[in-house]
Amino acid sequence: MCGIIGYIGKDNKAIEKTISCLEKLEYRGYDSAGIAYVFNNEIKIQKSKGRIKNLKDKLQIDTKSNCAIAHTRWATHGQANEINAHPHKVGNVTIVHNGIIENYLELKNMLIDNGYKFISDTDTEVACATLDFFYNKCNKNIIKSIDEFKKIIKGSYALGIIYDDDINNLYAIKKDSPLIIGISDESYFIASDVPALLEYTNKYIILEDNEIAKLTSDKYEIYNMEKIVDKEIKTFDFKYSTQDKGNFEHFMLKEINEQPKIVYDLLKENIDNNLEDIPSLINYDRIDIIGCGSAYHTSLVAKYIFEQQVNAEINCYVASEYRYENNFFGKNSLVIFISQSGETADTLACLRKVKKQGIDTLAIVNAQGSSIAREADKVIYIKAGQEIAVATTKAYTAQITILSLLALKLSYEKNIINNFDEIKKDIDKITEIIDGVIKNIDYETIALNIYERNDIFFIGRLVDYALALEGSLKLKEISYINSCTYPAGELKHGTISLIDDKTPVISIITDESVMDKTISNIKEIIARGAKSIIVSCIDLDDDIYDYSIKIPKINPFLQPIITIIPLQLLAYNIAYKRGCDIDKPRNLAKSVTVE
Repeated sequence: MCGIIGYIGKDNKAIEKTISCLEKLEYRGYDSAGIAYVFNNEIKIQKSKGRIKNLKDKLQIDTKSNCAIAHTRWATHGQANEINAHPHKVGNVTIVHNGIIENYLELKNMLIDNGYKFISDTDTEVACATLDFFYNKCNKNIIKSIDEFKKIIKGSYALGIIYDDDINNLYAIKKDSPLIIGISDESYFIASDVPALLEYTNKYIILEDNEIAKLTSDKYEIYNMEKIVDKEIKTFDFKYSTQDKGNFEHFMLKEINEQPKIVYDLLKENIDNNLEDIPSLINYDRIDIIGCGSAYHTSLVAKYIFEQQVNAEINCYVASEYRYENNFFGKNSLVIFISQSGETADTLACLRKVKKQGIDTLAIVNAQGSSIAREADKVIYIKAGQEIAVATTKAYTAQITILSLLALKLSYEKNIINNFDEIKKDIDKITEIIDGVIKNIDYETIALNIYERNDIFFIGRLVDYALALEGSLKLKEISYINSCTYPAGELKHGTISLIDDKTPVISIITDESVMDKTISNIKEIIARGAKSIIVSCIDLDDDIYDYSIKIPKINPFLQPIITIIPLQLLAYNIAYKRGCDIDKPRNLAKSVTVE
């Protein structure tokens, strides 16, 4: 969620480089930004509500400084304003923080009793004061004082720290929130993730929980229990999309248009090598899939593919609930974790819980070297490239593609299909199919007729219901329309009371086995004055829709990939008509690293 950057080096370009890296983290979503930098042997702090541009307008970027820490905040404790924005300074300590301090109220009361005063509503200011408290208590021994801080703090944190008495050093520590150390010639960085640093370096060290980093302009030291430890320097060579919209008005539209190639490359690469790189699931009696938001929705799509096409049971869970539930595993169980960032806090917590029970784990992620990728027993990278728009599109379709390949391999191993010849034919034309669905349908006209509505419904059955959930979420995320999703047969059990004249209802029909049932439900909403929009690969009578989005019919393992594209584009066009900030919707963050 929040973005953290820190820099220390000999070139006195700390402000310029820190802000440049911070801008690479804008895609995460935030509501304020700030920087602390060393100037004339003092720590200067500048903050601004809103975009990084507002912060830059307050700064002299070319001011000479050898050390800085900067932050983009996504509000958790206290409103989005300059007082609550990071960095925070208490006594001798200045920090930026990602995470949540769960016992901050208890600590705050203790600190008030010891003479500390607070000006913000944040847990971060409390963390800062706690560091200052132990700094004084430990006779200004910084490493020892941070170790004492770790013992008392409950929650998650990634911290960049500068001390008034030690301005030639930059410190960092993390627990359950991502933080890496970037290594360049005669300079060092801290960052929430590696891509933020790629303008300057692709060399990095993964900071593990409870390790303390001490960085100077010409060396680094990593401490664990006050002892220096050796760390492996890694090289980041994963390909990420440039943060350039090209000829597209929004990153979201660009990323929608990148889907044909991403999907084709994933399918082609894996089918051509007979799915040798796709893990086998044949020996598992129980398979759980865990995710949040869109990642959870991909698990529901996978559930229907596995159960209808492979006759294999799949259990799907929301990570934020799964981590607190009693989980019932047998001897041969597998848990699959889906996360675009690989740092999703709830999903990561579930992974750690499951591993403690000795259960096999598989991660499906986009970010190389992320926490979930490192800690799972096996990992599949979706290879979608960096996704800048907060609302996911290409990462979602890439996740479905990988899940479909897992199902396809299991189907082959169970002798349900004998070879890949038929699906290869569809793969060969899938780029053209997706490209046609993107470019040859008049989404703008449909959007023009429904964008002013404040309530929209999505319905579907089986896999179409799973896809409807994601279509509805896309619309909510970027247009701020209250959009609800129901299994088509469930709408009449109470919620149909909300349907009135011209209420838009978007129905998905790709499964012929339940087509007639869904059509009956559509007629029920038409009878109550609804405006019917249908996404389907089946020829339908024109008396059940006001607008029809006809998509090609394709192999059932691949059909969901095609079906979701119109829902993404409808959401985009509706949000565009409403004048919304499509790439950075309000209140949302790209990487959700707090519970």
